[in-house]
Amino acid sequence: MKKNGLGRRINEVRKDRRLTADKLSEVCNINATYLRQIEGGTKMPSLPVFIDICNALKISPDYLLRDVLDANEVSRIQELTLLWENVSPGQQEIAATMIHAVLARSEEKHTEK
Repeated sequence: MKKNGLGRRINEVRKDRRLTADKLSEVCNINATYLRQIEGGTKMPSLPVFIDICNALKISPDYLLRDVLDANEVSRIQELTLLWENVSPGQQEIAATMIHAVLARSEEKHTEK
């Protein structure tokens, strides 16, 4: 896990959106000092504040958390989506057929029990 990935990403997105810390803190109804502490990694935002920051920056929570979360279902789905988008239609058809076969076999084993 990278040190302070969350705060660093908030800071990067805030600057990319051309927002000052004062303006973002105002929109999120928090103290600017508190926001700077979040960005600096000395404080962690509460869930409501985190949601307010995501909404104010118009950024997804998974983007801000990607450095601090272990691989999870969402990251696996995103990986599969990327793989799917980067193959030919013929390869997509083969992959879909394989997935259907695995699921059908799994269902057969489940009903045998």
